[in-house]
Amino acid sequence: MELIYRTQITISVTDCDCFGRLKPSAILSMIQQAATNQCLQLNMGWEDMAKKNMFWAVIRQKVLITRLPSYDQRITLETWPGKTSRVAYPRSAIAYDEQGNELFRVIGLWVLMDLTTRAMILPKESGIVVPGYVRGDELALPKSLAVKHLSGHTTRQVMYSELDLNSHMNNARYLDWMDDLLPSFFHKEHPIKEFTINYSSEARESENIDLQYELTPEGQFYVEATRIQDNPSTDHHRVFAIQASFV
Repeated sequence: MELIYRTQITISVTDCDCFGRLKPSAILSMIQQAATNQCLQLNMGWEDMAKKNMFWAVIRQKVLITRLPSYDQRITLETWPGKTSRVAYPRSAIAYDEQGNELFRVIGLWVLMDLTTRAMILPKESGIVVPGYVRGDELALPKSLAVKHLSGHTTRQVMYSELDLNSHMNNARYLDWMDDLLPSFFHKEHPIKEFTINYSSEARESENIDLQYELTPEGQFYVEATRIQDNPSTDHHRVFAIQASFV
């Protein structure tokens, strides 16, 4: 079986921001859908995994952007699973324009979770074997982001429309939260060129999330998200963290 899954996508209105450029969250949605399609071919889709009381979740992602495609542009997306590690299943992706020029590339770490307990299941304990492929041009695996204390502050509540099949906030929605922390006039002049996101714990419906953020003069943007209801000393206090670079 071909381990590189290819699909063609036409950038839709809902994929774009108000300037007609592909949104960062749409990049992650495209990757998720392509990965889902390939998992279905491997009999590892959502329903297949649910029968085993498991589901797929992403814990880290890194995206490098050469150029953001725009509305109605047709792109080709390739994605493939990497070699399984002790704890995670890496997945790479690259998107190209119609002339074959690279638009963006992605590396993510996916894990299996217990549908009932929400605990992570190690690959060797899951019985799930994903055939891995090394093409040679994959990004390095995304690293953990150190906790930062940042100057900006706001709170936001997880809403029903942000939930996915796993009853938690979908991984792409975190990038919408990041984008909303910066005004449109900034986005107009400073398109995003790179970001890394760590997903530390699930964000569930109606939870209030504390967001700290800071933009440096060099265009580095940091976001720290913590669960307000939890004790700061617990492992589940941190919800997610983002480090992004803008032009």
